[in-house]
Amino acid sequence: MAITKDRKTQIIDQFRQAGTDTGSPEVQIALLTARITDLTEHLRTHKKDHASRRGLLMMVSKRSGLLAYLRKTDRSRYMTVIGRLGLRK
Repeated sequence: MAITKDRKTQIIDQFRQAGTDTGSPEVQIALLTARITDLTEHLRTHKKDHASRRGLLMMVSKRSGLLAYLRKTDRSRYMTVIGRLGLRK
C-alpha cells in the first residue's frame, strides 16, 4: 500500500525545482497523487476498509489545499503540475 523508496525518489526527481528540493508544492502534490492512486486501487478490492477510506479523503483534501495554494501564488507552475499529473480533466 505504501510507496516504495525507489518510486518516491523517482517522483521527487521528476518534480523537484532544484537539486536538493524535496518539499516544494509540486513534489508534495506528486507524492500525494501517487499515494491516492495506490489507495484507490486498494479500496476497489477492500470495499469495507473505512479507516483507509478516511485516510484517502484526508490526502485528497491536503492535495486540494496544496493545489489551491499553488494556483493562487504561481498560475504557470499550477498549470504545469496538473498537466503532468493528468488532474482536472
